[in-house]
Amino acid sequence: MSDLKGVLSEAVGAAFAQAGLPPELGRVTASDRPDLADFQSNGALAAAKRVGKNPREIADAVAQALAGDPRLSAVEIAGPGFINLKLTDAALGARAQAIADDPRLGAERVAQPRRVLVDYGGPNVAKPMHVGHLRASIIGESIKRLYRFRGDEVLGDAHFGDWGYQMGLLIGAVMDENPAVAGVVDALNAGQTADLAAFETVSLADLDRLYPEAAAKGKADTDYRDRARKITAALQDRQPGYFALWQRFRDVTQVALQRDFHALGVDFDLWKGESDVEDLIDPMVAELDAKGLLVDDQGARIIRVTREGDKKDLPPLLVVSSEGSAMYGTTDLATILDRKRSFDPQLVIYCVDQRQADHFEIVFRAAYLAGYAIEGELNHVGFGTMNGTDGKPFKTREGGVLKLNDMIEMTREKARERLHEAGLGEDLSADEFEEIAGKVAVAALKFADLQNFRGTSYVFDLDRFTSFEGKTGPYLLYQAVRVKSLLRRAEAEGVKAGPIAVTEPAERELTLTLDAFETALTEAYDRYAPNAVAEHAYRLSQAFSKFYAACPIMTAQPAVRASRLALAQTTLAQLERALDVLGIAVPERM
Repeated sequence: MSDLKGVLSEAVGAAFAQAGLPPELGRVTASDRPDLADFQSNGALAAAKRVGKNPREIADAVAQALAGDPRLSAVEIAGPGFINLKLTDAALGARAQAIADDPRLGAERVAQPRRVLVDYGGPNVAKPMHVGHLRASIIGESIKRLYRFRGDEVLGDAHFGDWGYQMGLLIGAVMDENPAVAGVVDALNAGQTADLAAFETVSLADLDRLYPEAAAKGKADTDYRDRARKITAALQDRQPGYFALWQRFRDVTQVALQRDFHALGVDFDLWKGESDVEDLIDPMVAELDAKGLLVDDQGARIIRVTREGDKKDLPPLLVVSSEGSAMYGTTDLATILDRKRSFDPQLVIYCVDQRQADHFEIVFRAAYLAGYAIEGELNHVGFGTMNGTDGKPFKTREGGVLKLNDMIEMTREKARERLHEAGLGEDLSADEFEEIAGKVAVAALKFADLQNFRGTSYVFDLDRFTSFEGKTGPYLLYQAVRVKSLLRRAEAEGVKAGPIAVTEPAERELTLTLDAFETALTEAYDRYAPNAVAEHAYRLSQAFSKFYAACPIMTAQPAVRASRLALAQTTLAQLERALDVLGIAVPERM
């Protein structure tokens, strides 16, 4: 089902063709002056340059060809040759009815669905998530939902950081602090049986506390660092004691991660980590060597990825260090190979901090050289930072990194406060109030992020983003809940929706906004930019608010009342769909 922009582009394109000009010049866009027209075409200006004619002369010929179109109430020429188009009330009413009757609410599916994998989240084992993980989780989840809604087959992968030197550091630190744990590890390493109950005493809080201490000691103490490296090598060889303790680290971390992700409405299909590709690395290195891609460099083995015409020199991918160990980039390359064999994605989207752009460019080029992916299949969708009101990366008042769980709870507490201030939720049970406060908090966090283009940094202002007024997630929830309340009243009074007729200016504006859903989805899909959907949700809420104020529903004449009720139903359905793409759930009431 084509939107009005698409239908009118075809009509105007045919008019350009009738004038002997390329039909693609007929592309229309939403009008820059909605007070004068619904849509406009600027093609006459481009055509004039091609054929050396006056653009108004061309525009006039196109306007004459469109004069008999029953969908248009006016075709006017403005300025140097802009073609302004205004639709009839009947055409808008038909479009509103079509959206209301469409299970997808005016949204189309992609013509050729693909297998897509979204890599986001990126949590590290043995560390609780902090606010730095927030953007990856929120943006990645929305992109996954967007691509699924458009019709692609999509998998989301959390992609743990769960392997390498930091694990050796932690294992050593835990054994030093806890003799019972050390005894079990030593027994297992010696091939003896041992009771793993001692491992149950190791908590995520312990790991979070010990890691910075161990990392600092590893930098200052050569012997300590060498021991950590030996433990790491033994772990990677699956030495039983070290491996069993590492599994405890992974398990206790995943419990906390699932709690935090669930609180954000984020879910993954795959919980894979760097350790899942460890067995692939040695054969992969051998294969890269056989293909002639590995180059010896000062004892290390690298893949050169520079290309002729590069504007800056990219360093090579370090595959094997001079000490003989695989590196971070090696694991990323092996992950690409693993995904190719298990899912064979046609597109992989890495939702990771923009500061990692060079790293991914290097890894992607190596993957293309190795034949693990086709050029263009791997895409780094970078994002900026979330900053505090001081303009610097968000920190606690003490200057430390804020844990994500603390951020979620802080926002939930502010949501409770806002609900009480607005007099909302007073007649709800304690459990229902908490559920709504949680949804308001998530809406505040997510919309604060997703209303911005992902590549930009933004200032997180908790007071502003939890408000029920302005461009905020709670405002959108309030508008949706208001429509739900209206529909419940209508049902209680036995009032039913009916055929849609559009006559009033506010009805026209609401219909045109509903029609713009497909344009917003297309932009978001093509640019990996959920902000286009966030903007549409906000505009739809505003358009409904104007409609609600200007066009009485329950007190209108029966036919008008039924039409407006249908418009309200359609608005709610599309708004909830847009918010669902953003990962925002709407409560039934407040």
